[in-house]
Amino acid sequence: MGTGKRKSDAAGRRKLHSPGRPSVARREHQRQFWVLIAAGQASEDAATAVGVSPAVGARWFREAGGMPPTTLAPWNAAPSGRYLSFAQREEIALGRAQGHGVREIARHLGWAPSTISRELRRNAATRGGGLEYRATTAQWHAERSARRPKPAKLVTNVALRTYVQDRLAGQITAPSGVSIPGPIVAFKGRRHGRRQSRRWASAWSPQQIARRLRLDFPDDHTMRISHEAIYQALYIEGRGGLRRELVTCLRTGRPLRVPRARRARQAKAFVTPEVMLKERPGEAADRTVAGHWEGDLILGLGSSAIGTLVERSTRCTLLLHLPRLPSHGVEVRVKNGPALAGHGAESVRDALKSALTPLPEQLRRSLTWDQGAEMSQHARLRGETGVAVYFCEPQSPWQRGTNENTNGLLRQYFPKGTDLSVHSADDLAAVAATLNARPRRVLGWRTPQEAFEHALHAIHAAVATTA
Repeated sequence: MGTGKRKSDAAGRRKLHSPGRPSVARREHQRQFWVLIAAGQASEDAATAVGVSPAVGARWFREAGGMPPTTLAPWNAAPSGRYLSFAQREEIALGRAQGHGVREIARHLGWAPSTISRELRRNAATRGGGLEYRATTAQWHAERSARRPKPAKLVTNVALRTYVQDRLAGQITAPSGVSIPGPIVAFKGRRHGRRQSRRWASAWSPQQIARRLRLDFPDDHTMRISHEAIYQALYIEGRGGLRRELVTCLRTGRPLRVPRARRARQAKAFVTPEVMLKERPGEAADRTVAGHWEGDLILGLGSSAIGTLVERSTRCTLLLHLPRLPSHGVEVRVKNGPALAGHGAESVRDALKSALTPLPEQLRRSLTWDQGAEMSQHARLRGETGVAVYFCEPQSPWQRGTNENTNGLLRQYFPKGTDLSVHSADDLAAVAATLNARPRRVLGWRTPQEAFEHALHAIHAAVATTA
């Protein structure tokens, strides 16, 4: 006795070999995810906004190399109206569940009956042997069928791939022709850290490779590739052609590409809009009132540092002694542990507290700093000293122009490339006193010490009058 033919065998599509399960989100969700990424949001935040888990968003970002696939890019047009949408597929599923026929569903949606009939056959769920129609499964089948995968040029053209790999990751050679291997660095799937060895290679940039091809092969048009295609071959998982670890041969060494809007985000979590420089009182900008300071670190050999403070109106300078911890050079620094070099957040906070607390309250109104991690405890500093801390914009040293000028003067005593840890607190006090005793043209040839004492006398006189 013969067996009957299953309905799924007549579905009108080729047999699927292990297609997996439907994706956790539809195409429009993924498109919106990349729109949010292009706007500068983090992967986890963008995923939550479109209704998927943060882990899924991180996987989408990682598998795409940090950039949206061409079919999902924000600038790519959405599918035209000639194709059924997910909302229309939901209407079809609802009509079938209510027992409506093909022609009735077609009249309701404004489509031809043949379109609805093909949709019910081709995109039905056939795992159980029947032709059960579900909107999510149908949308998944439709998106899979719409894909038109094209082999990458670096996969099909062996000569071109060899040329690109040799210029990107080829070994360097001495003038004598001897190959120099350089450090052996294992690829860990993430960016190299600071002060760590990197792989030595030819390290041509993708743009240099793409432009040089035209000179080396002027008549061979098969030896052409854009620099963007090289980047995609490196970064997009499954793109093929180049090994993933060759990203270490790029100048940045980034394992993922970074959207431009994300680079413009606030890099430091402790810097919030209410502590940015634009929120600083206007009296600090025109220098009419004393008590507004600018601060920074000057760095030396072996990660040694000295803290600098300059009052904006009087140009009075204070230097912060930041000695290394006793375990520096003896113990290995623990990640997220104390900064053994002496200029961690706690050390800087304590030094600032010791320098500012003896001053009258009227002379510690605000402190302007760059967005260095040493000021991550600024909220606690404000609670202990009462000084309001404000931060400059990234890479904007001119917003602390007085402090930058003073740091240049201090380099006469603390040159670059020298060990600043050899100077004691008394040494720093002596240098600060020397600078404060120099006449300054901006002060009418008075010294910063005289201008600061004048501000002190004015405060004491005001207090005595009030009393």
